[in-house]
Formats: sequence, structure tokens, C-alpha cells
Amino acid sequence: MDVPRSLPAQLYLLSYDFRKQRVITRTRFPYLLRAAALTDLLLDGRIADDRGKVRVVRDESFGDPMLDGLLRQLAASRPRTWQHWIGKDHRATAQAVRDELETGRWIRVELNQPFLIFNRTYVRVRDTRVVKRLSSQVSTALTGPISRVGARDAALVALAAAGEVGTVLPRAKRTAYKQRINQLTDQGGPAAPELRKVIRQLRAASMAAASAGG
Repeated sequence: MDVPRSLPAQLYLLSYDFRKQRVITRTRFPYLLRAAALTDLLLDGRIADDRGKVRVVRDESFGDPMLDGLLRQLAASRPRTWQHWIGKDHRATAQAVRDELETGRWIRVELNQPFLIFNRTYVRVRDTRVVKRLSSQVSTALTGPISRVGARDAALVALAAAGEVGTVLPRAKRTAYKQRINQLTDQGGPAAPELRKVIRQLRAASMAAASAGG
């Protein structure tokens, strides 16, 4: 049984909730996928960290439409911070990942119409064994010898933790494996820690808005 190669696709599937039988998407979800896309480019040697900024070092095609589009966007710009690129066009990236997974028949998108005025879209995973296999990769990275954890699995765990993907890494598990997650984050590149900062900023802005409105 194969799994999608890209980190954004893997994290999309890991956000599947078996109890609710749908992918859980929250405000931070598109930022998570954007950070994962940047990490894919980093691990493949297309971009590098240049004193806290993203720099393109190879601009040939990656073979993935979404990642190729992101790489072209990076190449057309001056070097900017990781936080800038995590926030830039994050919703478009999430839509592109969903479209690719739907085209590849990893997921199906359902339009639920409980009322005539309000429509709601649900994303279902076609073969949940793929989610279980990815979850197993995360568990192995957390509990197995760290010397055997590859860069991609390290990044997968780091991003899932930073993005607070509760379906695979609920708060209690993130707390229990905090030291290992920190070690894996060191291996996974700058996007995960920068994603954590972005999420903190989003949460602070939301709390400030709620306070102002109250």
C-alpha cells in the first residue's frame, strides 16, 4: 500500500478523524500545509535557509504541480522570511493539496446540504489504511531509535506537532514526547519552529480581537 510522497499530502491525510470520519481542518491547517510544502523543497535541495530567509538554490521542476508553483513563486521573489512564506497564499496551497489528493483518488470531497442556504464540504479518506500507515510512521519516529529516523519522518513529526494535528499528536502525546519532538524538529528544518510562531501569533490576534469585541 503506497502513501503520497509529499509532506503536505501526508499531513492532510493524517488530519483524518476516524471517529468523525472526515478530515479536520482548522484555521491553522492551511499554514501547516504551506510549511510542509516549504519543507519538501528544503529536503529536496531546492531551497535553503539563508540567515532566517528562504533562498532558492535549484529551480528545476519538482514534478509536483503545487510544489513547482511554490518554487516558481519563491524564485521570482527576493529572499524573505520563513514566516512570510508560510503565511503567503496558504489557502491556495491547501486547496491545491486537496485537489491533487482528490484527483489521485486518495480522498473524496462531499457537499453536505442540511439546509438550502448553507452548504458544508466534508473530506473523506477513501482508504483509511493509508492514514494508519502514516500514523505508524509517526509512532516509530517517536519511539524507535532516533538514529534510524530519516529527515522526512523527522519533519513529518515536527510539522504535525507544530501544527497541533490532534488526530495523530494530541496535546497529551505532544507533552509526553516533548523531548523527542524537539530532537526531531532540529532535524526537520526551520519551517516547523516558524510555523509554531505563526500559530502563536494567530492565537494572540484572535484573543485580542475577542477581547476588543467583548
